[in-house]
Amino acid sequence: MPLGHKNQTSKAATFSVDHILFFGTLPLQQNRMKYLTNTLAALVLMALFYNCNRGPYAATNKQYKKQAKSYAKVISQAPPPDSLSAIASNWVGTTNFNLRKPNFVVIHHTAQNSCDQTLKTFTLPRTQVSAHYVICKDGTVHHMLNDYLRAWHGGVAKWGNVTDVNSSSIGIEIDNNGFDFFSPAQITSLLQLLQNLKKAYGIPAANFIGHADIAPTRKNDPNVHFPWKQLADSGYGIWWSDTTGVTVPQSFNVKQALRIIGYDTRDSVAVIQTFKRKYLQQEGSGTLTESDKKILYTLYRKYE
Repeated sequence: MPLGHKNQTSKAATFSVDHILFFGTLPLQQNRMKYLTNTLAALVLMALFYNCNRGPYAATNKQYKKQAKSYAKVISQAPPPDSLSAIASNWVGTTNFNLRKPNFVVIHHTAQNSCDQTLKTFTLPRTQVSAHYVICKDGTVHHMLNDYLRAWHGGVAKWGNVTDVNSSSIGIEIDNNGFDFFSPAQITSLLQLLQNLKKAYGIPAANFIGHADIAPTRKNDPNVHFPWKQLADSGYGIWWSDTTGVTVPQSFNVKQALRIIGYDTRDSVAVIQTFKRKYLQQEGSGTLTESDKKILYTLYRKYE
């Protein structure tokens, strides 16, 4: 065989082997690349899923659970470390008990510009304010605290003989800057929530009240546009009757009637302003007309 032919054969053989090696490993390289791509995509999806699940309130949710566990630990202690342990040392645990239930619902407007702003306010320890529920303009309901736990929503307040309203109530905040009308979606969600609360805890109709009712000298929420009559017609609150033909007795005591309804009447002007904002949807005057007195009288008769 000629030398040149031999070299050509050798080169051809080498070329064939190289190409065989290259093309033989190509599917393997493609599979590896596909595997790496799929793995990377899976990791990205996991990261996104994790971040979405964590959300912007992951840290505060964790703190909530920690604090709830600390209270659960206190409740489960037997005997309990209460103020009577020194004089009532003979502990006998009863088998007959349950959780205390809320007996009032207090409705607020947030006086802020967005739901997100309120959620942030209620998750900052320095603000020292909270509520059980927040209802956004689109009707979304955020549940922020177990109904059996005490939210910090009422502040210094009084209704009837109840001076610690926070300990016996559920606080509901509705996203509203204090001047706007409430959206239909908000009222729909509110009515659904009130229905559940009333059924779950047996809350009397008269005990669905507003923040201004319990703190008339400090608060005006929910504002003058709030549909109290719509709520009362659904069983959440008490509303006045038709005043046609109503005669108010000469002996009728306005201040006493307001007190029987539940108001703290030490500042009667502030209470009358609150009364008119709620039942007449009017702002301003701290005096009652004869027509206003008829409304108060029919309402008062329902509380006797």
